[in-house]
Amino acid sequence: MSLSSHLVELKKKHQTLSDAVEAAQRSPSTDDLEVATLKKQKLQIKEQIQRLSA
Repeated sequence: MSLSSHLVELKKKHQTLSDAVEAAQRSPSTDDLEVATLKKQKLQIKEQIQRLSA
């Protein structure tokens, strides 16, 4: 897999997690731990994207 295609995939995953976080925050039945886990995953992907882009 080339670097550019890997970055595209990471950006897609980041957007998917971003959407999931927003949906979880709107849902009253979602617990804070689930939201925190999603945010942590999103941050890890963002850091990967930044490392690979540098």
